[in-house]
Amino acid sequence: MNKFTKLSLFALLLATTIFSSCKKEYESIESVDDAAIQAYLKKNNLSFDKDTKGYYYKVTTPGTGDVIKNQDSVYYSYTFKTLSGQVLNQTSDLMIPGTFLGYTDRFTINSVSYVFTPIREVLTKLKRGGKATLIMPSSMAFGRNGVSFLNIGSNENILVDLGIYAGAKRHEIDEFEINKFITNNNLTLIKDPSRARYSITTAGTGTDVINVNSTIVANYTVRYLDGTVLQTSTDGTFTDVLSNLYKGWQLILPGKVTSGGKLRLIIPTDLGNGLQPLDFDIEIVKVTN
Repeated sequence: MNKFTKLSLFALLLATTIFSSCKKEYESIESVDDAAIQAYLKKNNLSFDKDTKGYYYKVTTPGTGDVIKNQDSVYYSYTFKTLSGQVLNQTSDLMIPGTFLGYTDRFTINSVSYVFTPIREVLTKLKRGGKATLIMPSSMAFGRNGVSFLNIGSNENILVDLGIYAGAKRHEIDEFEINKFITNNNLTLIKDPSRARYSITTAGTGTDVINVNSTIVANYTVRYLDGTVLQTSTDGTFTDVLSNLYKGWQLILPGKVTSGGKLRLIIPTDLGNGLQPLDFDIEIVKVTN
């Protein structure tokens, strides 16, 4: 055997050894993950199904209605936890995410994009109103790097509680979120036919009646239902024609308040910014017709 052939054979054997070593390391991580998950299930006397891809799941509530297809819109919930029960990230009943079922595996965390295929696959097993629990091995979750700011460690197996809300339309989810918000905060509000809710603290003493063509000066603060402040103006400098403002303002302010008036106003998505229901504190400083 000449020198070149010996070198070639040595290189081939070395490459095979390295490849086998890497493959064994990867399989070892999978084995460690699977052993940890099975130990968790045994310790807690839980019975889960194991998918052929390696994740575990249990459908706790199948849901009702038609089978949901990938192109159908869903509003869903998730809670990411460690197997020890530490909550890492979760949705809120006041800010419900929605997308097409086929896109429910896509997440952006701290500007980093992730694809969690098991989440979409388990949600596909549910109908509206359904719930399930998923356990993702680390190789299908955040892997070796983890996510430090969420306290997700290296090679951490992740438990995810999943659900699909019964509502299939944005206005149904708006009603759910707004009603939840009102109950949580013990509010008493009037429900307008437009589905906006309001409570007038002071009707005002001005003589100019507001209409959509009125120029108003207002102090206001607007928040999402989870309390996130989007914008505030409380120095009496905000002024505009009502027809340029939120549809919810146009429907509720005329005939109900005038200069000096104060109110709390909650408007559904279609009367606001098109994203989420909005919660306003409004004071009408001046009205000009």
